[in-house]
Amino acid sequence: MEDCIFCRIINHEIPAKIVHEDDLVLAFEDLNPQAPVHLLVVPRKHLPSLKEAAPEDEAMLGHLFTVAAQLARDCQIEALGYRAVVNNGSWACQTVFHLHVHVLGGRVFHWPPG
Repeated sequence: MEDCIFCRIINHEIPAKIVHEDDLVLAFEDLNPQAPVHLLVVPRKHLPSLKEAAPEDEAMLGHLFTVAAQLARDCQIEALGYRAVVNNGSWACQTVFHLHVHVLGGRVFHWPPG
């Protein structure tokens, strides 16, 4: 998608602080962090949101969360806890319509979140 900012980051057309890259996903630091650690893990395949995921995306979706968990360990936020969040649709505050997992940690969170 030409106008998708995350696709442009994946294609290295827009600079980002990339912390992980493999054949299925890319992870980078959020430009507007909501916690001391705030990473975005995005699939290379453009999916506007989780609702467009199909059975053939199952392995990629699992890998998305496996990478999120590994990044939490790498950033040393796993022990005290962290959030892995997927916002779906405008009412959930999704602002970039390319599926992504927010990995947030390094501070205490409250419930309910929104």
